[in-house]
Amino acid sequence: MKESRRRFLAQGLAAAALLAGAKAQGRTVRIGYSISKTGPYATGAGITTLPNYRLWVEEVNAAGGLKLASGPARIAVVEYDDRSSPEEAIRNIERLITQDKVDFVLPPWGTAMNLAVAPVFARHGYPQVAVTNLSEKTPELVRRWPSYFSFLGLPSQYAEALALLLRNLAAAGKGGRRVAVVHTDDEFGLELSGAFRRAAQKEGLELVYFQSYPQGFSDFQSLLNAVKGRNPDAFVAFSYPAETLALPEAAAVVGFNPAVFFLGVGTAFPVFRQRYGARAEGIMGLGGVAPNQAWRGYLERHRAVTGQEPDRWASQATYASLQALKAAIETAGKVDRFQIVRLLRQETFDTILGPLRLEGNIFRGNWLIGQWQDGEFVALMPERPGAQAPRVPKPAWSR
Repeated sequence: MKESRRRFLAQGLAAAALLAGAKAQGRTVRIGYSISKTGPYATGAGITTLPNYRLWVEEVNAAGGLKLASGPARIAVVEYDDRSSPEEAIRNIERLITQDKVDFVLPPWGTAMNLAVAPVFARHGYPQVAVTNLSEKTPELVRRWPSYFSFLGLPSQYAEALALLLRNLAAAGKGGRRVAVVHTDDEFGLELSGAFRRAAQKEGLELVYFQSYPQGFSDFQSLLNAVKGRNPDAFVAFSYPAETLALPEAAAVVGFNPAVFFLGVGTAFPVFRQRYGARAEGIMGLGGVAPNQAWRGYLERHRAVTGQEPDRWASQATYASLQALKAAIETAGKVDRFQIVRLLRQETFDTILGPLRLEGNIFRGNWLIGQWQDGEFVALMPERPGAQAPRVPKPAWSR
């Protein structure tokens, strides 16, 4: 009888242990996002944002999950396609929060999309760890929505760095002060071009051409012929990926090859190097990397998990934002969004970009201007350890 009772108790304890293990294995933190898998923003989202979301979830789960006070919790993902529509993104995020009951929502790709969905994040008290958003209005938005964060900085930082670089090149006799500017006619292009106009005036640059173009524009040969007629020393385009990929081809066709050729979003994409090969040499753009150990390790992991390379600008910042979010969640020890917003506002986080602190909810420590040199998009500005010297003039277009 005693033996039978001992066996019964042992079986009960074993069953309890199995049940506890099953519960532990079943503990999850639900994270959702609405991302542009189709539509005009899909290229940028598919290179910069979505691969890093998948890489981060894979790595966190492979390491046992998020370390909470109650024990490890694996990440479960709910994913929607916003079809590059701000209206669709708003609906999707409302659904993630109110119907799917996710614990956290990761942001969409692009300035316009992040600005569109910001009120939804704020209304429900969810931290918006936005990366691919550049707006001079960010400090104002933070005052209105304290849970809004920006990991790429401000347009004025990039514009001022570019204007300073052009001034320094002119002073060194490596270029002139005549600059032509074109830009996409949306929030991103308007803000960056406006900030650059102010910075150019401060640095004594002469804007010999300044023109916007509408979304979907494709006649870049005619546009560049008009620019060429002004004989600029530097050409600057605040462009989105589709335009960025088209402009060098059009420039080669019309024989336009100024000393400085600067393009916007997409210059740092691997697809840009794949498309242009040696002809990418010398082209400048937003972002850049310091090819150090942290970058090389991240690059290797990104390739292994996603089967593709990251871009050389916002990819690192996207991954760093997720590292900061993870650290804040684990410091809080539970899904306490109010506490996590407070930690993101106050703490310094160890990331692949180094120590990361959000001053007024904004990270201002990114590389700002880069250039393709020997097959890598290296950082030029700001002038600090890790930055490379610019190579000017840009080589002639090769066929």
